[in-house]
Amino acid sequence: MSNIHHLIDRLERLLNESWRMPLSTYLVINEDDFLDVIDLMRTAIPQEIKEAEKLQRERERVIAQAQEEAERIIQLAQQDAARALESHELIRAAEQRANTIIERAQREAQVLKQEADEYARQVLLSLNDQLAVMEKQLNALLTTVRNGLQTLSQTGEAEPSTEK
Repeated sequence: MSNIHHLIDRLERLLNESWRMPLSTYLVINEDDFLDVIDLMRTAIPQEIKEAEKLQRERERVIAQAQEEAERIIQLAQQDAARALESHELIRAAEQRANTIIERAQREAQVLKQEADEYARQVLLSLNDQLAVMEKQLNALLTTVRNGLQTLSQTGEAEPSTEK
């Protein structure tokens, strides 16, 4: 994500280093530099999305692993319960232990799932916020460039021709 931040900083620097049109709020921006940064952003944003997708896959892997562990623990608890059929007291103790293990595994799986969900949500929210900021900045820059071009073309039309 630092790459996106760096590119946003570069766009901001381009704005700060641009020339202000006298008696207006318009700026003259180096088009080549501006377009270079936009091209870099087009490359960086899909990379950020790939990283978010990677996090989502990791989250799913952790959940699947937790579920497998829960199933393994359940199987172990069931095996323990089957061995303990010799005595009524042992059966009750085994059932309690199995239930405790199952509940613990389910709580742990739920906690892991919630943590993975929250982490993925935070990453996606951060990416969404960064993209929204970039979208606003790009829209402002695009408006400035278009207004500058319009002003320049109007100025060019208003100047009298020196050719005869």
